[in-house]
Amino acid sequence: MELTDFDTLTFDCYGTLIDWETGIFEGLRPLLERVKPSLTRDQVLEAHARHESSQQKYTPARRYQELLPIVYKRLAEEWGVSHTHEECVAYGRSIRNWPAFEDSANALQYLKKHYKLVILSNVDNESFTYSNAKLQVEFDAIITAEDVGSYKPSPRNFEYMIQKMSDRGIRKEKILHTAESLFHDHKPANEFGLASCWIYRRHSQPGFGATMDPGAQPKIDFRFNSMADFAKAHQEALAKN
Repeated sequence: MELTDFDTLTFDCYGTLIDWETGIFEGLRPLLERVKPSLTRDQVLEAHARHESSQQKYTPARRYQELLPIVYKRLAEEWGVSHTHEECVAYGRSIRNWPAFEDSANALQYLKKHYKLVILSNVDNESFTYSNAKLQVEFDAIITAEDVGSYKPSPRNFEYMIQKMSDRGIRKEKILHTAESLFHDHKPANEFGLASCWIYRRHSQPGFGATMDPGAQPKIDFRFNSMADFAKAHQEALAKN
């Protein structure tokens, strides 16, 4: 299997292209300043993952920017600190401030020359517009949890994406699903027989950070530590062929 075997890349966004762990941690700072004793970054991210995953399961139709305020409230309750409704709402809006990884825009601009680029994200449409501006590329399709009415790793999101790609004449065998999260993306990608590319942003850190433990390790077809490494490997594959 070669990177040149595919014509479409379907991307997770947050954690893969956008540095959501930094965004989450900074967005929670008003709450964290009141937590005693203070928590490590990974303790914060792991707690966030638990509450976010649970909320996505129980309120799958709620938009992401409206779901995050509930996560903020649950975290405040767990840590035993005061919070206001206004803080909760502000946290939901903080998505628009989450930074892109430094290599994302350049890598996407290069890959756009060789693939169709598709977003398959757990975000809402409004929030993604702010992230899209940071990524500086025009995607061929944008599929959000708001569109589908559920959150990854629900199979509905992948069924929807595969159907929409099929409607455009794109066969599943030509799709390479590209993501950081083993839990949200690679595990369900395996279940649908999609080839997958792991952008292992946390390669130098232990644990799973802001995503849940996937349990058994999913099958991975390609692994790179960054989007820059992915783009470089594609250049090398072209040269070899």
